[in-house]
Amino acid sequence: MDGVGESSESGNGVSSSQSKKNGSFGEDDSDRSPKQVSPVRGGGSRNTSPLGRVGSRNTSPSRQKVIKTKPRGLDEETAATFGKAVHPDVQMEDSIWAMLPEDLLNEILARVPPFMIFRLRSVCKRWNSILQDSSFLKFHSQVPSHGPCLLTFWRNSQTPQCSVFSLPLKTWYRIPFMFLPPWAFWLVGSSGGLVCFSGLDGLAFKTLVCNPLTQTWRTLPTMHYNQQRQLMMVVDRTDRSFKVIATSDIYGDKSLPTEVYDSKLNIWSLHQVMPAVNLCSSKMAYCDSKLYLETLSPLGLMMYRLDTGYWQHIPAKFPRSLLDGYLVAGTQKRLFLVGRIGLYSTLQSMRIWELDHVKIMWVEISRMPPKYFRALLRLSAERFECFGQDNLICFTSWNQGKGLLYDVDKKVWSWIAGCALQSYNSQVCFYEPRFDASIY
Repeated sequence: MDGVGESSESGNGVSSSQSKKNGSFGEDDSDRSPKQVSPVRGGGSRNTSPLGRVGSRNTSPSRQKVIKTKPRGLDEETAATFGKAVHPDVQMEDSIWAMLPEDLLNEILARVPPFMIFRLRSVCKRWNSILQDSSFLKFHSQVPSHGPCLLTFWRNSQTPQCSVFSLPLKTWYRIPFMFLPPWAFWLVGSSGGLVCFSGLDGLAFKTLVCNPLTQTWRTLPTMHYNQQRQLMMVVDRTDRSFKVIATSDIYGDKSLPTEVYDSKLNIWSLHQVMPAVNLCSSKMAYCDSKLYLETLSPLGLMMYRLDTGYWQHIPAKFPRSLLDGYLVAGTQKRLFLVGRIGLYSTLQSMRIWELDHVKIMWVEISRMPPKYFRALLRLSAERFECFGQDNLICFTSWNQGKGLLYDVDKKVWSWIAGCALQSYNSQVCFYEPRFDASIY
């Protein structure tokens, strides 16, 4: 399996590396030729006929390797399509495509993986205007999600660069981000197909929202308190709207009220000031319409309810000997805590806990196998980043340039192949590609 190597909880299996090519929406076309079978050295001739004796192996060049694994996030029909062998000699008559009704064509194209749509746009003028077609966007919004992707953003000589790794297709794609203004330097995060950036334009703190697939973006109105803030963006696909939550000042000013931007109203609204607490991390997690932050004093979590606009303290004590912790949001109200345990480097380990909302305590659910921990973090003081989506948790190491993925449901660890994570100033988040995600 190219791109990602899977293993069980015990840590079996490591993936192979994969090179990445440049180009707008370019795909990594690594050679994937079938393995050659060496001839039998024993006496007698080898039977290579498909109708040969029982137990013989068919080594005919026409034999195709069929992928039987189902990509995560795709429906049964789409997964079966990816699993079939490709026959490049099959020709489709132009008259067949020309006679297809518009609705049927849009329904077919809506099931094509989003990154491949840009290749199809060069087929004809009719397909080139597909992204502006309301009928296509309607069908696209009704099909199952392409599945989670990893979006990596960095600036090379002040030029914005972006690569996206598709977990279902196990392929890197390059996305042009030349439309970003120079001040958009910090990647806030992604939700529902939209990506949020922030930065300082002179002395003014600004925020923008964009859709990388449609190359559309806009700057949000200025907040009431023009200071650099911690931000979180959430998208409501049912309501076709999004909100941006601005919490405390990153420099520790606790007197600022919480501000929330509503895309439907196109304004920032003021809410309760966060109670005086000592935050132990600037990382936040949004789960079940609630925003969570870690606090040292008082010990536990601060929870912000988006529906009421009020803060609440949750006395969930952290595990003993926790060196560094990251909050990660899962599905179905699940909230995870990921961090290193141990006072000595030789005894350190990476563990994952889940919050028991009834008992208000952290329950350990998994541990990173030692071989993965040593490969990801060679030094005890080495920094790492952790983020998640849909019960997937991704680990990235700043110095090693590696990415490790953990599936909470399947309990599977897998490496993320490619060189896009090797930039020391790269910023990474989960991303769901969608054409129908509106910036308004």
